[in-house]
Amino acid sequence: MLIKVARRIAPAIRPHHLKMTTDIPLARGLGSSSSVIVAGIELANQLANLQLSNAEKLNLATKIEGHPDNVAPAIYGNLTISSYVNGEVSTVVTKFPEVSLIAYIPNYELRTKDSRGVLPKGLSYQEAVAASSIANVAIAALMKGDMVVAGQAIESDRFHEHFRQGLIKEFPKIKMMAKENGAYATYLSGAGPTVMILVPKERSNTLKEKIEEQQFKGQVFELQVDCKGVRVEK
Repeated sequence: MLIKVARRIAPAIRPHHLKMTTDIPLARGLGSSSSVIVAGIELANQLANLQLSNAEKLNLATKIEGHPDNVAPAIYGNLTISSYVNGEVSTVVTKFPEVSLIAYIPNYELRTKDSRGVLPKGLSYQEAVAASSIANVAIAALMKGDMVVAGQAIESDRFHEHFRQGLIKEFPKIKMMAKENGAYATYLSGAGPTVMILVPKERSNTLKEKIEEQQFKGQVFELQVDCKGVRVEK
């Protein structure tokens, strides 16, 4: 995918010897495909000296990915809110609140067929309005830094969370433990199966250890939000 994207952006790139490494688990709802798309665009940008702006990178990445949801934060870092309507990409970038994230990454994949299969074919107008209002509150609270309100809104999602949570058998236990240890919110990363927790930094290590004690079949990581996005380091 890396080479395919790079050659799509700059077909005249000369052959190079490349070494690609990643610490993003595949097929776990953590944006691995979006990250490699952004990496491919940046590879083309560097090798072909395209001097692309971040906005141009986002437009290219969105056309390849089909939506900006994951490529925008990969490019800009921090908290991004984006839309893609009639071929036009709009994005707002703002600072993410000072919190830690704990990720429980199961050893199993969640098939796209299963993840999409539990979703309803549509939402009523009334339900869509309610779901949108909850999402709006979540975004506004994150931008304000009010993690209590943000957490409540995140856990009240009506678009997909409550349909998919049953596919992750560890989810109820992890959510309960997170609440008991002062977490703001527990939710699915993307379509799953990774479970993500927003937690105050001073409580993150304790919560991580408690989850590890359960010996679930998966890995637990304490993460921090990347504030820089895509960059070239020499």
